[in-house]
Amino acid sequence: MSAERDAALAACARQDGAGLEHPFGPQTAVFKIAGKIFALVSLRDDPGSVSLKCDPEHGEVLRAEHASIIPGYHLNKRHWITVGLDGSIPGNMLEELIEDSYDLVAPRRRKGSA
Repeated sequence: MSAERDAALAACARQDGAGLEHPFGPQTAVFKIAGKIFALVSLRDDPGSVSLKCDPEHGEVLRAEHASIIPGYHLNKRHWITVGLDGSIPGNMLEELIEDSYDLVAPRRRKGSA
């Protein structure tokens, strides 16, 4: 397994309350929060990829700037991106994209709640 995939899996698992499932079989790690998917990590091929929820405008910019970021594979192309884990995306950027995806999906806390 690639170091980038290991880093993506670790970053997904670090998100508060994230759960790991394999509803599509052992070749895809699916991370959810409150029953909603925020990341799908391909475990099949090297180097692999991670699909993430993304603000549509931000996704357009990312796809224009990075050859390894494409519209979401088998997902809504406007709201999801797929990032190739080929080492071309800096680790801190990948972690930020994972956190952004989590934030887009995670339930909002009401003000005043702990």
